Amino acid sequence: MDTHLHDLMEFLRIPSISAQSSHAKEMTRCAQWLVTKLKVAGLDASLHNTGGFPVVIGKSHNLQASQPTVLIYGHYDVQPPEPFEEWLSPPFEPEIREGRIYARGATDNKGQILAHILGVQETIQREGIAGLPCNVIFLIEGEEEIGSPSLHRFLEVHRSELKPDIIVISDTGMVKHGVPTLTYALRGVAALEFVVHGPSHDLHSGVYGGAVVNPLTVAARLVASLHDSSWRVAIPGFYDAVRDLEKWECDIKSIISDADIIEQTDAPALDGEAGYNVIERIGARPTAEVNGMGGGYQGEGTKTVLPKQAFVKLTFRLVPNQDPTQILELAETHLRAQCPKGVRLEIHQGHSGPAYFFDPQSTYGKAAQIALKKAFHQEPILCREGGSIPILQSLKSVLEADSLLLALASPDCRAHSPNENFPLENFQMGIRLNQILLKEIANLRFRGDIPPEDIAQVSHIC
Repeated sequence: MDTHLHDLMEFLRIPSISAQSSHAKEMTRCAQWLVTKLKVAGLDASLHNTGGFPVVIGKSHNLQASQPTVLIYGHYDVQPPEPFEEWLSPPFEPEIREGRIYARGATDNKGQILAHILGVQETIQREGIAGLPCNVIFLIEGEEEIGSPSLHRFLEVHRSELKPDIIVISDTGMVKHGVPTLTYALRGVAALEFVVHGPSHDLHSGVYGGAVVNPLTVAARLVASLHDSSWRVAIPGFYDAVRDLEKWECDIKSIISDADIIEQTDAPALDGEAGYNVIERIGARPTAEVNGMGGGYQGEGTKTVLPKQAFVKLTFRLVPNQDPTQILELAETHLRAQCPKGVRLEIHQGHSGPAYFFDPQSTYGKAAQIALKKAFHQEPILCREGGSIPILQSLKSVLEADSLLLALASPDCRAHSPNENFPLENFQMGIRLNQILLKEIANLRFRGDIPPEDIAQVSHIC
């Protein structure tokens, strides 16, 4: 593992922050690092320029028509590390503490995608390129954290050379640490930002307060208008396309409790849309969330100003059948209807992506469950997850293949937060899981559908 850890630390030291233009050179350097790593692993590798950051492709030599083709997707871009002062060690100086590696991108998504690369590398080093049981294609992008704006077009242009039988992604979370998890549904996302404009400059709140409308007060009212008293989203038409859970999803008890979520988050208590339990709220119900809000004086002490403007950043997490474009239109209509006179409302729609769902009892879904059981030596859990991978639906619509979402991140990994981390045992398990999964997928070609005796009944769904 020493060599593998050296690779992971090198990968994590590159500040590949797609959201910040000041890191554009590091983004390209990270993509080039991946090309070199894929070649060292024994694959053909190439860097493809897009309208944004590069896409990296790695392929096993001479794809065989007799073998299934597995496309393994990941991303090399990471979230901004701020606030720096909350990190116990610098975000781009990886440090190992108590069996975990701490760094920005450790669990989202550099640790996981490198584990898959190393799984293939070990197979090739041990058995030669002919020892790979499947054709393997790596597709690693640099814009996942900003909504993958360039990837859909890239997929369309390269559709024929990328066409897989199945897609494998490890960018989701385990329901509990060490518990094998197959995610069969992810929520979609739609982002929106609005600015409330008032006077041309900040005003004295005593001289003008009560006569000039305060943009911060309006912003607060608009945010409050998004939910009713039972935490149900109050935007007209928001729930029109939302469907209830299938009976098989409702009948099987979750293994996650309110206490688990409180432990993970340190929240004083849980609350949310009335009539649903915590797991349904996270994985199966849509939400409206305030991600940022500001305006006026932010410094120490009091400065009695009436600010000239205020801003709010929103995201909507969506469930299957909800159209992100339609939701953003409904949200904009709602906000404009709620906005009082005396201010001007400016609205910008951001990135979006639909929800994803696939049948976990399909042939490939069962193969994934077998691989998880063999790798972790326990029954896997089927799970709806609240997060989003916006490009999933494009992968399905353009490449005409489903995605197996095999979790390697622990619930306390702190993705998108300070002190992001990745357990080293998960890193090792990802390497092992890759090798087992490719063999299970290859076996499908020879035995047809999986006999019932090969897979135990999955005991929980959350």
